[in-house]
Amino acid sequence: MLKSRKAELIAELSESFEGKAAVVICDYKGLTVPRLEVLRKAARAKDTKVQVIKNSLATIALGNAKMTGLELKDTNIFIWSDDVISASKVAADFAEDNDNEDKFVIKAGYLDGEVADVAKIEAFAKLPGREELLGMLAATWMAPITNLAIGIDALRQKKEAEA
Repeated sequence: MLKSRKAELIAELSESFEGKAAVVICDYKGLTVPRLEVLRKAARAKDTKVQVIKNSLATIALGNAKMTGLELKDTNIFIWSDDVISASKVAADFAEDNDNEDKFVIKAGYLDGEVADVAKIEAFAKLPGREELLGMLAATWMAPITNLAIGIDALRQKKEAEA
């Protein structure tokens, strides 16, 4: 790869990593291209980016984005997003799907500007997503109205039965 292309790639990655809430680093050694496409498709559905990046270029780009503290080794695939939960869920769900093969393993990452280990990433993955939280909030807000409607209907039925 030419130096000019490397510089362009580092600039693009630095800009892409800048301000992201989550960057999850995983080992993908031995995964086939069709399996990686499944990961990319799942990531696209959650507005998350996935890319295999050379370690030296990724180290520079992460450093430019003020994300330091990890030593990158072996084969790495990077998953990043504005949403900590979605990036964590994409990585954890795909790792769980490939659990018996041991070909996709979460190594570490950056969550909200801090270095995160596997346990922290998996803990974030277990949290409900934005849509789920909004649904839970709407259900909570609707509960009193629903209970009032049920009570009024029960009162109406009682009055009709008495009449």
